[in-house]
Amino acid sequence: MLVSGFTFNAFSENTYLLHDATKECVVVDPGCYSRAEQQALQAFIEEHQLRVVLLVNTHAHIDHVLGNAFVLNTYQVPFLLHEADFATLRAVGSYAPSYGFAQYQPAEPTGTLAAGQPLRFGETELEVRFAPGHAPGHVVFYHAPLKVVIGGDVLFQGSIGRTDLPGGDYATLIQSIKTELLTLPDDVTVYAGHGPATTIGAERRSNPFLQ
Repeated sequence: MLVSGFTFNAFSENTYLLHDATKECVVVDPGCYSRAEQQALQAFIEEHQLRVVLLVNTHAHIDHVLGNAFVLNTYQVPFLLHEADFATLRAVGSYAPSYGFAQYQPAEPTGTLAAGQPLRFGETELEVRFAPGHAPGHVVFYHAPLKVVIGGDVLFQGSIGRTDLPGGDYATLIQSIKTELLTLPDDVTVYAGHGPATTIGAERRSNPFLQ
């Protein structure tokens, strides 16, 4: 499996494409809002001859869902989200204009993600792990053979996801990190929803929130 990342929108959100030798591709957290951002994502997909087969959100805060409708309209694929974050997603339409995203288009999930559920595409299978605290329905995607986690806004380099948004809870987030991420090997790479990638070991040793 290959992980290709893009940084989009005013929140500097990381969007990821997961793809493998079959050319099948999963779009994770499309934050592309402007036409230029949408074109950048589409151009990469076309250049590498990828076939988008699925859209997933780690969670449904505005910065991670701005491009959902674009992906669905362009590729007509299933869209999966943990059911505990459906309300989070539906709320985005009410506040998007106040954040400067007046052209935001809502999109409705066609299915759900759940803990332990395999996420399959091409020759690849990832494990869905439930990690609430930043958002009530937050999940992460773990690929054991490659030792990679697509982590959304749970764990960052030297930091953790904020918990002051609706549905957030600090104690829950810390527990999620301890049970769903720190139980993984130290050499697992964490691709976060913002900022650079890190490793489980680096955060275990030096993240001030985990000491």
